[in-house]
Amino acid sequence: MNTIRFDSQKTLVVGHRGVSGLECENTCASFVAAGNRSYYGIETDVHYTADGQYVIIHDDHTGRVADRDLRVEETDMATLRTLKMMDIIGYGRGDLQLPTLQEYVRICKKYEKVGVLELKSDFSDAQIAEITDIIREIGWLDHIIFIAFGIENLYKLRKILPEQPAQFLCCEWTDGLLPNLVKHNLDLDIHFEALTAERIRAAHDAGVRVNCWTVDGKADAERLAAWGVDYITSNILEGK
Repeated sequence: MNTIRFDSQKTLVVGHRGVSGLECENTCASFVAAGNRSYYGIETDVHYTADGQYVIIHDDHTGRVADRDLRVEETDMATLRTLKMMDIIGYGRGDLQLPTLQEYVRICKKYEKVGVLELKSDFSDAQIAEITDIIREIGWLDHIIFIAFGIENLYKLRKILPEQPAQFLCCEWTDGLLPNLVKHNLDLDIHFEALTAERIRAAHDAGVRVNCWTVDGKADAERLAAWGVDYITSNILEGK
C-alpha cells in the first residue's frame, strides 16, 4: 500500500488525519505514515474530554472509529483510551487507540512536520490558552497552523496569539469571506470544489493563503496546483 503521487508544483501537501488512506485516521500509526513521507503537514482534530484533557478524534462520538459509541466530551480520557480501533481493512490492532494532543504534537516534532490542528469543540478562552501552552511546552508552537469551522475559536486564538498561523474552514465562497479573513488576519481552508483560479488570485491579492480539503483525485489536485493554491489536504495524495 502506498500513496498516489501527483505533480504538486509549489503547492504544499497536508496529510488529512495523517495518511488516512493507508492507516486508521487520527491515530499515531497514521501520523507516523505521514511523517515518513514527503508531506509538509499533518492535519488532525482535537476535542476536550470530561476530565479536562485533550484527545485526538474527528467526531464528537466514537462509534464510527471504535468498538463502543461514547460521547467524547462526556467521557474521561482513561476510558477513551480503552476503546478498540480498527485498521482500514477492518481488523483490530493493539497499537491503535485515540491519541492525546501531546502524542500528536510530539510526532509532528519528531518528523519535523507542520501540525494542522482543527479545533473541533466549542472551546473556552482558557482552553484555547491551555492548548497553546501544551504545544509551546513541547517546543512546536511555531510549527502549528490552527484551523476551525467555528470561527469563534479562531477569534479566541487571536486574543492571545495575534500572529499565529490560522485558517478558517468553510464549504462555500461567500461575498463577505475575504474581508472578514483580512480583518482578523486569517487564511482560508475551503472545500476544493468551491475554488476557481480567479478566487485563488483574489485571495492572494488580499494577502490570504488558501488551503483546500479534501482532495483525493489526482486530476483535481493537479488542476488546483496549476491554479496556484497554497496547500492541498488529502487522505492519499502525495506531492512529487
